[in-house]
Amino acid sequence: MPTLDLSELNIVVTVLGAFILLYGIISVKIKSAWFLGEALPAVFVGVILGPIAAKFIDSSRWGSAADGQTSVITLGVARVVIGVQLVIAGYQLPAKYLLTRWVDMALCLLPIMTIMWLCTTLCLLATIPKVTLLAAMVIGSCVTCTDPVLSQAVAKGPFADKFVRRNLREIISSEAGANDGFGFPFLMLATYLIRYADIPKTASASTLVARAGDVGRLGGGVGEAMKHWIVETWLYFVFMSVAIGALVGFGSGLALKFALKRKWVDAESYLLYPTAIGLWLLGICGLMGTDDLLACFVAGCALNWDGEFLRETEKRHDEVNSCMDVLLNFGGFMYIGTVIPWSEFHQPDVTGITIGRLIGLGFLVLLFRRIPAIMMLYKFMPKTVKDYKEALFMGYFGPIGIGAVFYVEHARHLFPELGEGDAEETNLVRAMVPCVYFLVLFSIVVHGLSIPALNAVYDWYGVQPITEDAVEIRRKSMRVPTPVNASTISDPEIFIAYNRFSRPVFNDDDLPRVEPEKTRIQRRYSRSVY
Repeated sequence: MPTLDLSELNIVVTVLGAFILLYGIISVKIKSAWFLGEALPAVFVGVILGPIAAKFIDSSRWGSAADGQTSVITLGVARVVIGVQLVIAGYQLPAKYLLTRWVDMALCLLPIMTIMWLCTTLCLLATIPKVTLLAAMVIGSCVTCTDPVLSQAVAKGPFADKFVRRNLREIISSEAGANDGFGFPFLMLATYLIRYADIPKTASASTLVARAGDVGRLGGGVGEAMKHWIVETWLYFVFMSVAIGALVGFGSGLALKFALKRKWVDAESYLLYPTAIGLWLLGICGLMGTDDLLACFVAGCALNWDGEFLRETEKRHDEVNSCMDVLLNFGGFMYIGTVIPWSEFHQPDVTGITIGRLIGLGFLVLLFRRIPAIMMLYKFMPKTVKDYKEALFMGYFGPIGIGAVFYVEHARHLFPELGEGDAEETNLVRAMVPCVYFLVLFSIVVHGLSIPALNAVYDWYGVQPITEDAVEIRRKSMRVPTPVNASTISDPEIFIAYNRFSRPVFNDDDLPRVEPEKTRIQRRYSRSVY
């Protein structure tokens, strides 16, 4: 007799498939007319169907339904979503971008990120009670990085196609890809300072017991903390990850070229290459305990170091990797919507955190986390940031998203469980999850709605779209909509696109050019006359 099988797998694939179908029907309206992207609608659906509302999707019931498995699942989902997309973001940059723009990248990854971290720490100290300076530094490190997934929407979305110069889009995309891996030095510095802090003689024996042998109070002082930070974090975690990513990226690229010359690679396998590299690196770095996010981004840049991989993907009319982007965004952000800890946003008697404090924290972080750092240093990046307006844009659009979720879930494993640590560690563990998740939600909503608002302002003031780097493109189908920053010509099968993000070469002079339709007609007329 037929029965209704309400298994978790059936529920998840039903919801995800239905959302993709409904979104797809009006996707042009959502992206090109309303400028909303995928993140905000996906989180909204996840919240509605999650355990707080409809109780339709609940990760705590998945699999064996073990206690605490939601944190592990969330960390895994975030790793896969970010890792694969970082490889894609890396290869879509121009050839040798990290080498050519190394000064700008160094500024973004070192002084700017440091200022962002310290400013965020001060914002936390001003709004969140019961957290010490070091605890605030831990929480601040989780949201210091600009989210690589949401930043791609800012750098490559329809709004950016119309109004954001290519050089600025490239540095936003590249910085978001690289700094997500560079957040670990900040997190581990604060963690080691807490872990190896001198233990008072009056401390109880329970504070000396580590949960897994390497967390909790271990003693040793600042010197011991700095030794572990330099050796374990920088030499092993960061530099080893860069080496692994470069080796895998260059090695995979050479192997692919060898196979292409002999025509061994079909179109599907070629276009899935970045996804395969991302998954492989997630496994390798996970096994070795290194920074898989940084390795994925470096591998993507190394794969397209000479521009050949991106050039070939454009020849093959690559839509596979953009589809992977969208699919990961749908699944990842819908899942984030289901695990938002709403009940922890207002616990005045436990953590001292209230909705009002979190809203104040959100606006303080929005204003002071990134904008001051960019405004102070943008003049040292004249090749990518032209003036203060672009600096303000770059500073404002530094979204907090699934990358922060990855960091806070990773940070959970660096400290004792509730009840096993001292007061500082206990208050930190209780505060970091609601603070980070609220900032993620706040950023998704505020930055998600800022793009359509800014587009409306630009339309009101008559700001003209960018018309540089015109490229003539043939439609794949007559039913394909014309991009927002493109114009049609006499031939309905062809349109002229402006200010495209992806380009296999770095020098603008090497890009293909097309003449305006008026000039072309005049040239044809002059030839017919003479």
